[in-house]
Amino acid sequence: MAPAPPRKAVPKDRFPALFATLKTQTYHDPSTRGPGSHTIRTIAWNPTGHLIATGSSDRSIRIWNPEKPQVKNSTELRGHTGAIQRVAWNPTKEAELASVSSDGTCRFWDVKTRTCIATIQLGDEGVTVGWASDGSLALVVRRDDILIPIHLHPDSTPTAGNPLPQSVQTNQTIFNPVGSPTTLLLTTGEGSVKICSWPPSATTAAAATNGDTPLHHSTLVPSRSSTPVPPGSSVSLQTLHTLHAHTSACISLALSPTSRYLAIGGSDALISLYDTHDWICRRTLSSLSGSVKTVSFSWDGSYVIGGSDEGTGIDIAHAETGEIVARIETSMPAPCVSWHPNGKYWIAYSGDPAGLKIVGAAGGGL
Repeated sequence: MAPAPPRKAVPKDRFPALFATLKTQTYHDPSTRGPGSHTIRTIAWNPTGHLIATGSSDRSIRIWNPEKPQVKNSTELRGHTGAIQRVAWNPTKEAELASVSSDGTCRFWDVKTRTCIATIQLGDEGVTVGWASDGSLALVVRRDDILIPIHLHPDSTPTAGNPLPQSVQTNQTIFNPVGSPTTLLLTTGEGSVKICSWPPSATTAAAATNGDTPLHHSTLVPSRSSTPVPPGSSVSLQTLHTLHAHTSACISLALSPTSRYLAIGGSDALISLYDTHDWICRRTLSSLSGSVKTVSFSWDGSYVIGGSDEGTGIDIAHAETGEIVARIETSMPAPCVSWHPNGKYWIAYSGDPAGLKIVGAAGGGL
């Protein structure tokens, strides 16, 4: 039986000793037949933390119950004809999953019935997908740096909106954390993060902005949305502000659950932590060995981790001080890392040949 969630956040001085008691559970996928045959490319917890999805290079998606590691208790989803690039759960539904693949499609799944409920043709390989916090929209980034918004309406089929070509490499996107989508953050290959208004506006109106609008924490708080531009119109994103975060490409980003910090992972092996109240970089974490493929905050926003496909080990940093408070030893690089979203200090990670691993799922005193 998994340990009960802690009632409150664990302070920095107590965290190392308590985290050391956590035991790691391995989830072995029978599709693994040898090195590289079943490389996990993406992992994601559902909103409640009761399920976790993995997407792999062998075109398969598997849904695990963290408390039941036997494969007979898992669910396999097949339908993609190319490697799975990203999986992401609808934040308002515990059993709806989106996936993008190198096969050029985005698929939506009902995990309870194990069925694909919709397939969207993207026109090129999908790189990543993310949801608006109200579940009304999923946004796909294609390999050619074109954004494809997919609108989800109750009791109707998801529909693709106007394509949004980007002039620079775009690696990941996230929306404002609460309510309807009004703000979009994008990582770029130029080492910056663009903060844009949503929805997109007519190109002529968007061209008037210079991207130097002063920003405050209220940027992440939903305001009244403007009327969407009709399908087929020429539209683009209005850049409100640009964070010049890294000297090379920005790869990954994550907002803390409290929205206090924005973590940005770069190809320079650094994680920068920006204070969202004034959008100033408060500290930089430099313990990784290669490009930061994923970043993740603990459920309370107190701790942050990064995943890389170079080096070994996962360092856990205290967000307020940048101090490394614990470390997970790994035998291989762990490019995908993700904290449990709901009251547990569990960490899921990929990279081990044996399969998905979750620190904490096998028990412990935290």
